[in-house]
Amino acid sequence: MLLEILSTQGAAAIGAGIVAIGAGLGDSLVASKFIEGLTRQPEAKNVLFTNTLISIGLVESMAIIATVIALIMLFANPLIK
Repeated sequence: MLLEILSTQGAAAIGAGIVAIGAGLGDSLVASKFIEGLTRQPEAKNVLFTNTLISIGLVESMAIIATVIALIMLFANPLIK
């Protein structure tokens, strides 16, 4: 029983950490492409900025959803009796 609880806690912590790293890498990649596009076409600033905000929001929402799933599996795990 204790081993199941500890393994669940470890899996949730590792999952949340991987999600945070992935979100950070995704956000930085989107921001770098925004800066690259801005230097190539400064007149398209408004369109690029809008697309960047939408993309960063999607990356962050995936990270938040994965963290919520990890917390649900940690505190309300249906697999542990």
